[in-house]
Amino acid sequence: MTNPQITIREKKLGLLIRDARTAERRSIKECADAIGVKSGIFRAYEEGRRSPSLPELEALVFFLKIPISRFWGNETVSDAPEPLTHEDITRLIALRQRMVGALLRQERTNANMSIRHLSSETGIPQSRLKAYELGERSATVPELESILAVMGSRIETFFDQSGPVGEWMTSQQAMQKFMELPEELQEFVCQPVNRPYLELAMKLSSMSRDKLRSVAEGLLDITL
Repeated sequence: MTNPQITIREKKLGLLIRDARTAERRSIKECADAIGVKSGIFRAYEEGRRSPSLPELEALVFFLKIPISRFWGNETVSDAPEPLTHEDITRLIALRQRMVGALLRQERTNANMSIRHLSSETGIPQSRLKAYELGERSATVPELESILAVMGSRIETFFDQSGPVGEWMTSQQAMQKFMELPEELQEFVCQPVNRPYLELAMKLSSMSRDKLRSVAEGLLDITL
């Protein structure tokens, strides 16, 4: 007798597999080849008539570059933000160009530096510097680095922080920092049971030195 829970799970898993494949714009044949099965079998996986093994599913997520947790959650890949279109990227670049210009003008004002002085130090014509600050033109990366060096600023402070690119960069940096932790700390962080300790650590890190000293003295009084 067929277990109805298994049947339902097979159907749901098939829908998630198809959703992941179409979201990544891959064909059935490409995915089938990636996990070493025939196209007909992979189609059966998507239709919920058959299901992949865990190693096959792991190979699929590696090929599609998606987290395996997608197949145990309620969110489909297509629910995630859509990739930026060409028009979106064009508008984003234009917006960032104006933002960088405004930041340049602010940095120069804070440094109490004239356009003329900045031009003489960088060799960039005054008219071009003004166009950069107004967001009418984009400074090249080497030019921007030269301008900021004269003003004593760093290009990292100009990186996108809140836009889609900035959010992606932030997530990548967070992941990189996590991967740099010792394995035992990574394991500790990943255990749900340890979440209260992490939340406590965050609260303690936001306290002043005097407040931390007071908390430590209170703990000593309790234990003594």
